[in-house]
Amino acid sequence: MMIFRLAIQSLLNRKITALLTVLTISVSVMLLLGVEKVRTGARQSFADTISGTDLIVGARSGSLNLLLYSIFRIGNATNNVTWKSYQDIARQPDVAWAVPLSLGDSHHGFRVLGTTADYFTHYKFRRGQSITFATGEPFADLFDAVIGADVAQALGYKLGDRIVIGHGVGSISFVEHENKPFRVSGVLAKTGTPIDRTVHVSLEAIEAIHIDWQNGAPVPGESVSADDVRKMDLTPRAITGAMVGLKSKLATFKVQRAINDYQAEPLSAIMPGVALQELWNLVGTAETALSAVSAMVVVTALLGMVTMILTTLNERRREMAILRTVGATPATVLSLLAAEGGLLSLAGVVIGTLGLYAALYLARPFIDHTYGLSLTIGALQASEWIKLTLIVLAGFIAGLLPAIRAYRLSLADGMLVRT
Repeated sequence: MMIFRLAIQSLLNRKITALLTVLTISVSVMLLLGVEKVRTGARQSFADTISGTDLIVGARSGSLNLLLYSIFRIGNATNNVTWKSYQDIARQPDVAWAVPLSLGDSHHGFRVLGTTADYFTHYKFRRGQSITFATGEPFADLFDAVIGADVAQALGYKLGDRIVIGHGVGSISFVEHENKPFRVSGVLAKTGTPIDRTVHVSLEAIEAIHIDWQNGAPVPGESVSADDVRKMDLTPRAITGAMVGLKSKLATFKVQRAINDYQAEPLSAIMPGVALQELWNLVGTAETALSAVSAMVVVTALLGMVTMILTTLNERRREMAILRTVGATPATVLSLLAAEGGLLSLAGVVIGTLGLYAALYLARPFIDHTYGLSLTIGALQASEWIKLTLIVLAGFIAGLLPAIRAYRLSLADGMLVRT
């Protein structure tokens, strides 16, 4: 204990330098733990993009492709699913609910999703949270549109505004459905999911805007007005996919197998959780890169501490010599400098950890609302305790480097008067 008391007194005599060193270590610790919190939050938010949906059904393709276009609105389906097949799936005895999805159009780079009002009831995210409306209500009229929070913010839309849907998924549409404009009936609250970047319309509306189209282009000389199309049968002929909820989780594999073996047309049914994990494994290399960068920052801070102790060692030769004259052994001097390194790193770890929790507490609502990342404020995990312990031990070891140099200094060297 005497060594630590001496080390504390010695650091207090050089408090400005010591404070700067502690600050450097604490910032590096905040970065190390912060990266871990953000990584965990991003992974959890990624996994929570969809919740409560047991199966996603689409045309026969790979699980990642089906997940990307149906949930993340990335890419396109290899084929469509006929309306009859969707109805057959929805009528299966183990199916509690089914929500159809129809993709293919866009609005200023934002994907347009055709679906039913059940979408707003059954789509869950982030451990069972439901979609809520910031303003307005679900589509009631044929040409009503419900827009995500990012769409409203980026394009400055509000309730009642007129929007025109473009054909295709490019950011610039050269062909638009100008004769059938939509009205914004609702703006969804921020979710941090692809819903924020989606324009939602009814399935019947998707049929209506394509009633006078064929093979992806308008039929020459044929134009059906918005008023006339309301009188037509707008039952969908095909959809892109569907979300399915089951009455029992135990029936998941049974229903999945039945859909994959469906005889009328080739279909695929995937479990969202499994596909999300597979997708995360593909992009998870970024985790390793972030952890490596934060670890290098910690190493840099420890090297800065070693530099600080070595720099002051010349000025402390007389101090070391006086300690030797009052009975301190070379081992005591060595222990003193090692203790200084350990105390500096321990102080940096404590302050950095407390600083991180304070920053999380203050920034969490903003990050959640703006980026959709749910950063948990909980106790440190076992892996984090191990990292912090290793940093403190590394501080003691780093302190040994200048300590060894001081150990080799002779008593007479410290008593010399340098001019």
